[in-house]
Amino acid sequence: MNGTKATLGRDIGRMLEALAGLVGVTAVVALVWGEFYVVPALAVSAAIPFGVGYALTTLFEDAEDPGKLHGMMVAASGWFAVALFGSLPFLLVAWTVKLDPALLSVPSSARTSTLAAFTEPLNAFFESMSGFTGTGLTMTDNEEVLPRTLQWWRSFIEWVGGVGVIVLTTAILARPGSGSLTLYESEARSEKIHPSIVSTVRTIWWIFVLFTFVSITLLWLVGMPIWGAINHGMTGLATGGFSITDNSIATYDSVAIDFALLPIMTLGSIAFPIHFLILRGDLKNFYTDLQTRWVLGGFTLGSAFLWALVYFGGTYGSAFTALRYALFQFVSAMSCTGFQTAVSSTNVALGNWTAAAQLTVAGGMVVGAAAGSTVGGIKLIRLATLIKGIQHRVSDVFYPTSAVRRLEIDGRRLDEREARREFEEAGIIAVLWVAFLTVAMFVLLLVLPMSEYTLENVIFEVASAQGNVGLSAGITGPSMPDLGKVMFLFNMWIGRLEIIPVLVLLRAIFRRGGVYR
Repeated sequence: MNGTKATLGRDIGRMLEALAGLVGVTAVVALVWGEFYVVPALAVSAAIPFGVGYALTTLFEDAEDPGKLHGMMVAASGWFAVALFGSLPFLLVAWTVKLDPALLSVPSSARTSTLAAFTEPLNAFFESMSGFTGTGLTMTDNEEVLPRTLQWWRSFIEWVGGVGVIVLTTAILARPGSGSLTLYESEARSEKIHPSIVSTVRTIWWIFVLFTFVSITLLWLVGMPIWGAINHGMTGLATGGFSITDNSIATYDSVAIDFALLPIMTLGSIAFPIHFLILRGDLKNFYTDLQTRWVLGGFTLGSAFLWALVYFGGTYGSAFTALRYALFQFVSAMSCTGFQTAVSSTNVALGNWTAAAQLTVAGGMVVGAAAGSTVGGIKLIRLATLIKGIQHRVSDVFYPTSAVRRLEIDGRRLDEREARREFEEAGIIAVLWVAFLTVAMFVLLLVLPMSEYTLENVIFEVASAQGNVGLSAGITGPSMPDLGKVMFLFNMWIGRLEIIPVLVLLRAIFRRGGVYR
């Protein structure tokens, strides 16, 4: 049996077993809310991935530990498989309501066009991929009318996806020496908290759970109802952006809630190793860590610039109102959260902001925040590497050829070979990011009625999908052309995995007719 196939099969099987456990937790939520009619659909949704996962792990039990190539392929194919099987609760619950079996006593309140949209497999898959990748773009037109179970499932998969499906699987199922480090790094992570990678991911989860409880409590204390606090605390910290209300955070129209969410989104934007050091009392990392400095500085400068655009540009007449919406929307964008307060029912909608304001928000979505956090985008460390690398190359002209120079990035002094490798990696990711952004824009321009949308709307929406943000200019929805949905599925997938693992998997499929030997 091909060794790579065996490694892929075993590790994807583990991820599917973990997914089945997540569906099992959601069944408990259904019982608590008395939504008994969804339980059979959830049982099937758990049984299918568990059965497939158990078969794969049993069949390939003795597979080799993954190498770098295998790890990238496991990451790309595993995330795709988890999103695919994770669509089953949406699909099967929607069909349960549509078929209305007499034995299940489906309430009339469940029969909504919002839920009916998930009877289309593509819509269900889109919602699942958007959730697990922490994007937050949605195929629903009114989240409030969804069954509480599906509201929870949307928030839960974003919460899990914020840290990472592989990180979850490693924390629960992996053993030391099982190639966990390779899989961990394949999910666009590099820094470790402990020498043991299993200990590292378990510490990440403890930090994440602690911050989740803090976030939920804070939102509840400032006036958000407890169900909303639970869901928005989870998706806010995971920088995912799914909401249980039709107008996202704008539904509450509360200054206190808006400002309470700012530190929650910021927590999700800082790397977990830095959180660990700060929790241990090493507070200097707030200003000594390069990425954390850039996160806080980026939030401040970007929000100030956006405030100037929306205030002096006449979008808002009050300086405080402009500050409230500009600050929230820029932090939501750069943290890749995707919560919205600027919607048409409460104030000037994001899609109607000036082109300069929309492109500023889009810029925040493209860059993102810290690597090693829950955010998407190119990541600040790569932006810092590109800027410092360019400065380093330009300044070479002013030094003699015999000079020995080192590039310093985030406290690391890199020699010429190390600097070249870091600079090339950052440059490759940035170029690929822009390339796929351009392709998606071209596809959207072909399939959308441009009489209804502007070019800045398209740029904004594509940046939101590939940056795993979820802010919308009004393009994404059930009526979106299927080709646009497929394009966004691909953008969300590559955005979460930072492109390279997906390209490795596709190269293996298309050039070798399967997998490498």
